[in-house]
Amino acid sequence: MAEPESTVINTNVKQKDPSKALVIAVTTRAIFNLEKEHKLYLEKGKEEYTRHQQANQDKPLPPGTAFAFIQAVQYVNKKMLESNPAEKDLFDILVLSNNSPESGARIINSAKHYGLEISKFCFVSDEDSTQYLKSHGVKLFLSADRTDVCNALQRGVSAALIFQQEVRAPSTPLRVVFDGDAVLFSDETDQIFQEHGLEGAVRYEQAMEAVPMGEGPLKTFAMHLGKMRRKFSQEKSPIRTYLVTARSGRDMGIRAIKTLREWGLAIDEAFFMDGAPKGPILAQIQPHIFFDDGLHNIQGAQNVGVPSAWVPSCC
Repeated sequence: MAEPESTVINTNVKQKDPSKALVIAVTTRAIFNLEKEHKLYLEKGKEEYTRHQQANQDKPLPPGTAFAFIQAVQYVNKKMLESNPAEKDLFDILVLSNNSPESGARIINSAKHYGLEISKFCFVSDEDSTQYLKSHGVKLFLSADRTDVCNALQRGVSAALIFQQEVRAPSTPLRVVFDGDAVLFSDETDQIFQEHGLEGAVRYEQAMEAVPMGEGPLKTFAMHLGKMRRKFSQEKSPIRTYLVTARSGRDMGIRAIKTLREWGLAIDEAFFMDGAPKGPILAQIQPHIFFDDGLHNIQGAQNVGVPSAWVPSCC
């Protein structure tokens, strides 16, 4: 497969082994707030956008929704290397951009300004930039473009759509919240619920209690995160993971717990909301990122300032 039009290696950052690292690709609009620039691009075209970016190349872009998540990921790397200087199981961050290298200088300068340890900047001219994800060993892709996210999911890469929002800057450790059905797990029970209602879904779950659920689109990412998490005791871990699901613990929680156990995926805390809004518990957890397939849950998270990533199940 051809390389992206231009890949800029960040020589200030120690390059990771992509076969061992947890590679995360973020688009420029996910990590920085480029809403004003994106509007200019849509209204005035690529040339005007490029002129604007070149004229402002030394002016740092404001942080975007995924910014705090990337900062927290760096904190995990720091703790991993403090624990074992030869550690290879690290996060590796690359930025994927449809900018030309000429207009991309502002992206590189902004990352440098904030001290972000981005290992590579890939400036891609192709309409479908997701074709390069697998060649870079990407395990999670975050983008502000729905088509990109759907393309990545169809290529078998864990992916989610980032909405630009005002977010609080959570403290460390890295906190990641997953929804259950159609995110960590497959959407099999969701489909039963749509066809036969809650009673039908409960009956199905009880009948299938001993059978682990299928894999959801973010299982691969969660498993790699869990592998890194296991290198530390619970008290000293720089990573905390949560399951916040609409399932009820009484009727539909056992199969979820058994599935996680079968996978060997340890979750620090699990909340079975029984259909209650997720916003209040998310406000307490203060995660760096929350993955969910329900737009109403994403909205509820945004309302309390939680960085949210939508995993579309209907691409």
